[in-house]
Amino acid sequence: MKLFDGLESLVKRDEPLASRTWFHIGGPAEYFVEPHNVGQLGEILRRCRDNGVGVRVLGGGANLLVDDAGVKGVVIHLSGEAFRQVACSEGLLTVGAGHDMPKLVLYCVRQGWAGLECLTGIPGSVGGCVRMNAGGVFGDVGSVVEAVEVMDTDGVPFTRTRDDLVFGYRSTNVTSRLILSATLRIGEDDPHRILRQVKEIWFYKKNSQPLGQPNAGCIFKNPRGMSAGALIDQAGMKGHRVGGAWVSEKHANFILADTGARASDVLKLINSIREAVYNKFEVYLELELEVW
Repeated sequence: MKLFDGLESLVKRDEPLASRTWFHIGGPAEYFVEPHNVGQLGEILRRCRDNGVGVRVLGGGANLLVDDAGVKGVVIHLSGEAFRQVACSEGLLTVGAGHDMPKLVLYCVRQGWAGLECLTGIPGSVGGCVRMNAGGVFGDVGSVVEAVEVMDTDGVPFTRTRDDLVFGYRSTNVTSRLILSATLRIGEDDPHRILRQVKEIWFYKKNSQPLGQPNAGCIFKNPRGMSAGALIDQAGMKGHRVGGAWVSEKHANFILADTGARASDVLKLINSIREAVYNKFEVYLELELEVW
């Protein structure tokens, strides 16, 4: 049996990934697969396991740099309606991993559901945000997660509850390859009050981050007790350019990309930033960005 016999309609060969990332950079996926439901997803995972084919999962593409040559193996994208469902019951909001986080925040505002305001301006999918415990100065998603539904390499779904979950700074102990959904704790509140808070956070980010230009969010994690952006700034790297990539003048922990920029430009710039910061402060910056 060939790898995708009977599932050909779900698969694209050599699918460009650049347009699916916020950087707009990178080559194609050898196989790009969009299952319609959990059953198809499980079958794909089993076949990949049995055939020794590597699997990656693409969320919103917000925290990702894809190599110029692209990636081998299978890239799974949970774009189907089955992976974007939203259900609320007794103060718990269960959301499919493929749902867009910014849209979810606005949906909660309209419904008068409080709890996700701290995620205003955080791009990406719900699954991706949970995987890396996305957040910022106002809080992170891990503070409201009550349960996570995942799928193992046998294609079997199971649920991990709050007492089995550990969320750290841009990290979690969820190691399963696929997140299917997350259950988030919310509370009822005045929609006008929630909207005011969302606007305040949005304006703060608009004034302090280079929104609207191709980038992948913060490139480096903040070292304990320090700001990566401040270290990069003090190392004299603001505005530093390599090819079509340069360090934002507005926030030094953001790398911006011109049209035509290459992943190799970004990677060379990352190395230059690390070297400059280490030479000045003897601090090694750890990537927050995921590189394929």
